[in-house]
Amino acid sequence: MKNLPNILTISRIILSILLLAILLHGQNIGVDKPFRYAFFIFLLASITDFFDGYLARRFHLTSIFGEVFDPLADKMLILSAFIGLMLVDMANPWLVFIILSREFFITGLRVVVASSNQSVKASILGKYKTVLQIVAICFLFLQLKGGDILLWLAMIVTLYSGFDYAWRYYRGIK
Repeated sequence: MKNLPNILTISRIILSILLLAILLHGQNIGVDKPFRYAFFIFLLASITDFFDGYLARRFHLTSIFGEVFDPLADKMLILSAFIGLMLVDMANPWLVFIILSREFFITGLRVVVASSNQSVKASILGKYKTVLQIVAICFLFLQLKGGDILLWLAMIVTLYSGFDYAWRYYRGIK
């Protein structure tokens, strides 16, 4: 049980790679309806994100590995889904660029925060951002109406939460 959150994090990294492979090469290897498979892979990986955090907090199973690799695994999952959707013309490249740029910026800012022995905890906006991104990606995979609108909404909340995080860090160093 002690390593279960880390195992879930590693599984999310593997599922992220599989997700992109299915999206980009699924039809070449005989996978019928790769978007449906991609949706289920993405959903499974998203569930591991919830459970690794829940288990680590609930049973005090936190580790340095988890603190570093859990957010990286999250970024890999979102990155693989958005890049795959963009490359098959199912997601607006500009929105994907803005969302991914914010993710990289905040990841870099977290490194700076950690190196200065400060802590700026994630806010509820970060949770909303993640949920909106996941829902938008699911709608796009399933080709449901409203996927583009959800992607725009996810981009707006993603930017807003990034500004909020940067502002809280800036206030913390004053």
